[in-house]
Amino acid sequence: MDIETQTVDDVIIVTLTGEMNGRTAPRVEAQLLPMACPGCKLLLNMAGVTFLSSAGLRILLMLYRKIEAQGGAIALANLREPIQDTMSITGFLHFFTAHPSEAAGIAALRQQAVPQNNDAAN
Repeated sequence: MDIETQTVDDVIIVTLTGEMNGRTAPRVEAQLLPMACPGCKLLLNMAGVTFLSSAGLRILLMLYRKIEAQGGAIALANLREPIQDTMSITGFLHFFTAHPSEAAGIAALRQQAVPQNNDAAN
C-alpha cells in the first residue's frame, strides 16, 4: 500500500493506493495513527484502495476513535463502490462522512468547527 500526504490549509489529505489488508495494515497503522493530533482535520482519499479487509476496517476505526477523542474531524473521499458497500454493510459509514471527491471532502472539513481546548474555562 502506498501512502502519500499533503496539507491544504488546515486539512491533512492522505491518499491511499493498493490493498489495505492484514499484510499492509501494520504499516498503514504506523503511518496514520500519529497524524491524529488534537484538533486535526484528516481526509482519506480512498480512490486507489482496491481491497479493504477487516484489518483495514480496524485501522480506520482506531483512527476515527483517536481523532474524535482529540476533538478532530475525519472524512473519506472517492470510495470505490465495493469499498463503499463493505463499509455500509458493516456500519462503518455511520462513523465517517463519505464525499464523492477530494474537493468536496476538503470543503466539508473546512466548514467543521473543531473545538478549542480551553482549560482556563474549566
